[in-house]
Amino acid sequence: MMPNALFQAIGGNGVPPQMQNIINQYRQFRQSFSGNPKQEVMNLLQSGRINQQQLNQFQQMAQQLRSAMSSERT
Repeated sequence: MMPNALFQAIGGNGVPPQMQNIINQYRQFRQSFSGNPKQEVMNLLQSGRINQQQLNQFQQMAQQLRSAMSSERT
């Protein structure tokens, strides 16, 4: 049976290589992070380092990443 070119182009596991890189970076970050994530985000928002629109965009990206990671497990 011949390998599917499209399947190989997106990394062979259904996740595009760029997304796989993001997933790997997130996993490394998660392993090294020791604080309270919600509190850290609130501190960024309250300090003005991020605004509500940026937080909303990040939350959308995080949801997409969660979906990609959960589909990777199946």
